[in-house]
Amino acid sequence: MRSISNAITCVSFFLLSLNGFAQDSSNVVWESTTATTTSGIYQITLKATIKKGWHVYAKADEVEGLAGIQIQSLDSNVKIGNTSSNAQYRDIKDVVFDGKTKNVAIADLVVEVPITVLGKVPPLFKLSIGYETGLADNFIPEVQELRIALDGSAVPANANRILIPTINVDQPVTGYKADDPSTDINTKSKGLGTIFFLGFLGGLVALLTPCVFPMIPLTVSFFTKKSQSRKSGIKNAFTYGFFIFFIYVLLSAPFHFIQSLNPEILNNISTNPYLNVLFFVIFIAFALSFFGLYEITLPGSLSSGVDSKAGVGNLAGIFFMALTLALVSFSCTGPILGSLLAGSLTADGGAWQLTAGMGGFGLALALPFALFALFPHWLNSLPKSGGWLNTVKVVLGFLELALALKFLSNADLVMHWGILKREVFIGIWIIVFAGLTLYLFGLIKFSHDSPIKKLHPFRKFLAVVVGAFTLYLVPGVTNTKYANLSLISGFPPPLYYSIYHKASDCVLDLNCTRDYEEGLKMSKAQNKPMLIDFTGFACVNCRRMEENIWTKPAVYNLLKEKFIIVSLYVDDKKELPIEKQFTYTTKDGVKKEIVTVGDKWATFETENFRNNAQPWYAIVNTEEKLMHHPVGYVNDEVEYLKWLEAGLKAFEENR
Repeated sequence: MRSISNAITCVSFFLLSLNGFAQDSSNVVWESTTATTTSGIYQITLKATIKKGWHVYAKADEVEGLAGIQIQSLDSNVKIGNTSSNAQYRDIKDVVFDGKTKNVAIADLVVEVPITVLGKVPPLFKLSIGYETGLADNFIPEVQELRIALDGSAVPANANRILIPTINVDQPVTGYKADDPSTDINTKSKGLGTIFFLGFLGGLVALLTPCVFPMIPLTVSFFTKKSQSRKSGIKNAFTYGFFIFFIYVLLSAPFHFIQSLNPEILNNISTNPYLNVLFFVIFIAFALSFFGLYEITLPGSLSSGVDSKAGVGNLAGIFFMALTLALVSFSCTGPILGSLLAGSLTADGGAWQLTAGMGGFGLALALPFALFALFPHWLNSLPKSGGWLNTVKVVLGFLELALALKFLSNADLVMHWGILKREVFIGIWIIVFAGLTLYLFGLIKFSHDSPIKKLHPFRKFLAVVVGAFTLYLVPGVTNTKYANLSLISGFPPPLYYSIYHKASDCVLDLNCTRDYEEGLKMSKAQNKPMLIDFTGFACVNCRRMEENIWTKPAVYNLLKEKFIIVSLYVDDKKELPIEKQFTYTTKDGVKKEIVTVGDKWATFETENFRNNAQPWYAIVNTEEKLMHHPVGYVNDEVEYLKWLEAGLKAFEENR
């Protein structure tokens, strides 16, 4: 019998090592308190909550191979003394041990652990607890790692709760049909189309830069004149255009691989404060380059090496010609691609949206070469290169300054620095766009600008548009109802992140919290469903939903009167209190260190909803059951209102 039980123990521990256990899926949940006895000596009290029906083999039994409760320190400078335990015990006829009577703990299990700290006292240390649990013929050993704070803080039993077993995304209480416009599939497809279109617009802008525009007639003429026939020239030009498109799409390929390793990694990259500050510096550098202070180019050896392999005789030669264009035009296309890259990484579709954006950009660059090869007489209608190309660069420089501020704002928000509040951000934008307006009217000049004899009508028109936009920004620095600038929602910080005093940091002063457990308490106390709002400080579409959809009277009134808003910021870099930091084992057996607020809520979303998009909305009742299918970005007031009402109806029918 002893050999059988030992075999069971070995097999169980082997399975445990493969799959791992988290407190959410364990049969025992531990909470700890700490008391100081003398200098360097602490008394740790571990209290166990045992799942109903289960028991713990708290006492060692060498004959049967039971180890009892085994506690080990995972920090070398913390030594564990002799432990003691007490519990509510019961004798059971244990089928696992052929019906023998076993004395097991069923409730009130408390373990006293004296520890001695050698040297400097750490803010917390790791403790490993091993034990065996049972239910009828089930025998499951468990091992848990706890972070123990040494400041006397109590760790609530639900502090480390991530997985909510009652949430079932496949079987909500009710839900829309799959073809409903508010479902995830449709909102993502809209996102891909939008980002492709924006990428295409970016490519069209890049065509007008001094690095690309002069290449169009030269390259098309080369293909049409040097080829053996017009048909061959057109074919080569189309192939050249395809390779331009292919190269830019290819640039997004590594991000698909990175995302497959960790679904949250792109969001982590895009919200990393240091990377955002680096983007800020780079975009400022690009802007100054566009203003003519210096020229940014790739190493000449790189572009010349690629150019030496270019030739029109074969596909490889045409490919290298396309690659040469991509390299030599970097100083102009780099800032536009950088904006596309940084913007796409924060979007719901991650790598796929980046691919869509790159594809749109590459298509816009490729089209002229194919079209002008097909209709060569169009070349005569192209404007000649001149001072207007430098004007395009300077305009891009002003836009780069404005975009640079967004990256600094991202870092400021996720780190809670408080240096770039909403009104400060908008105030700087007013200065930037006022400067652009003056430049377009010819009142400001840069070193590379040609003398202006007469303003072109289009330049006057553009100056008026930019000037009007500058005036539109002015109410954004006030503390009035007009401060919500819907046209640029998502770019400035949220409305509550203000230099003016706000009643709370809740979105639109709704009934909210930023903690799930607190939201659950509020939900039960007020008998209202929770609207779980997975959001992010750097999430553009989240701000658009809050400032364009949530502000609609029908939606706003429903949210304010009928829901508890639980806003969970997945990119919050604020560290959790020491006692609430822990190691979590996912359903897939992957161990994750939960250190920041964002770590916790990002993991909470992926574990319970199998999604890592923001915004992401779910309606949950007081019993932690999902009312119907979650949705993402829904740019339609009516559809979002229908979704809210469906969830509310399900809640009221299942009280």
